[in-house]
Amino acid sequence: MAGLDAAHTPVIASVGQSIERQEIVTPVDLAERAARVILDDVPRLGAHIDRLTMVSVSFSPVAAAPSTQIAARLGLGGAQCEVTTPGGHTPQWAVTRAAAEIANGQLDATLIVGAEATRSMRASRPGADFLDPSSSPNEDSETSDTQVGLGLGDMLSRSERAAGLMRPAEIYPIIESALAHAAGRSPAEQRQHVGDILARFTRVAAENPYAWFREKLEAAQIATPSADNRLTAEPYTKRMNSFPNVDVGSALLVCSLEVARAAGAGDTSVFVWGGATNTDGPPSERSDLGASAAIRAASQAIFAAARMGIDDVGLFDLYSAFPSAFQVAAAALGIATDDSRGLTVTGGMPFFGGPGNNYSSHAIASLVEKLRLAGGLGLIAANGGYLSKHSLGLYGTSPPPHGFHAADTAAAQARIEDAAPVSSLEATGEARVEGGTVVYARDGSVASAPVIARLDDGRRIVAQAESSLLAELAGQSLVGRRILVAGSPILYRL
Repeated sequence: MAGLDAAHTPVIASVGQSIERQEIVTPVDLAERAARVILDDVPRLGAHIDRLTMVSVSFSPVAAAPSTQIAARLGLGGAQCEVTTPGGHTPQWAVTRAAAEIANGQLDATLIVGAEATRSMRASRPGADFLDPSSSPNEDSETSDTQVGLGLGDMLSRSERAAGLMRPAEIYPIIESALAHAAGRSPAEQRQHVGDILARFTRVAAENPYAWFREKLEAAQIATPSADNRLTAEPYTKRMNSFPNVDVGSALLVCSLEVARAAGAGDTSVFVWGGATNTDGPPSERSDLGASAAIRAASQAIFAAARMGIDDVGLFDLYSAFPSAFQVAAAALGIATDDSRGLTVTGGMPFFGGPGNNYSSHAIASLVEKLRLAGGLGLIAANGGYLSKHSLGLYGTSPPPHGFHAADTAAAQARIEDAAPVSSLEATGEARVEGGTVVYARDGSVASAPVIARLDDGRRIVAQAESSLLAELAGQSLVGRRILVAGSPILYRL
């Protein structure tokens, strides 16, 4: 490391995670526990912490100033306290931001924490719906932490909203249908394909002490619909969806190599090589429904700055709230879904658990621990919204030969936005389906069947099936077929 500017070289000096299966806890409790792992591991790091950032809590009751609460519990009274905007991309965004500030001499050390206590919330308040913000209101607080980050913005167009297509559990299956059609698979065949991939995820989760489900499953146990594994939306079963009912927390200590060395953590630190953030538009306004131009642009920018390639990376964690997310990311990165290196270091969100916005913090923590053992490079691909906001990070056990880079992707972002097809709120005539799903109620009946389709003039539309058509759509995929559309909101029939 001769000639290395340690004062401006960003590293992750220490990480911590926490899990609770029995006691009733809060997100602040879990984040504090994870942070104490760091401070107990490397006590001298505490004196260097300039800032405490908490990832926005999605599902659990929390005060308006959780970062301030955690800082007070940890004795970090001098630290600047803040919370991020919502989004599953924010953990990686926060690390990239901190690393850039360290490289620019603006920051010495920061603690990034996050947690969800959804299990506790539901156990203490039976009937609470974690998807309904009004059912888990914030606790009263006289102060609020400063909010930082990139907002999720307009992740949905007026077309999706008019059609009532707003739930991730319906939009990600639509993306999946485009992948299945491109591969020539029926919904049942795609379900088996996804089950094969996720079975490998369970083997990782089984070895992870912080994973919620530590049981190795066979593909059939994941892909076969049953009484306890119902179909949710074609082609997904319940076990293919992110599992949010968890109590887990994490902490990441990002600092300069100089600070890490002074605290005695220089030899175990992992270097932050680079980061990039890009955005895909609303699903109906993407040039290719089954691809992510934004992930491709972000990864290309990172590797260009590092002067490395995807083949140089040994470990990955691709965001996995729903299977289409990691498949689209893998394709954008140029790796196969059955790559021997694997797609996750945690076990993935259906099995590790899906703690709201904070999953990728756990992925980063797990990656750091694995890199310490295996060496080499690792890549995190974090996602917010509906495959909307993407933050990627590259990490290594050796310093980046060309220094840390927060990649500039502005030009690529402009090209993505320029390529967006026009969507329409009304249509009459024929359209070709590019993506769709069949959504099932808990009793197995068809509740809805939304599609994203293209009119002959090139405009995109979002439509729902006429009610009389629903029952016959069970188990079907309409991708590639022509439908008759009319009205506003738009309805379709065959």
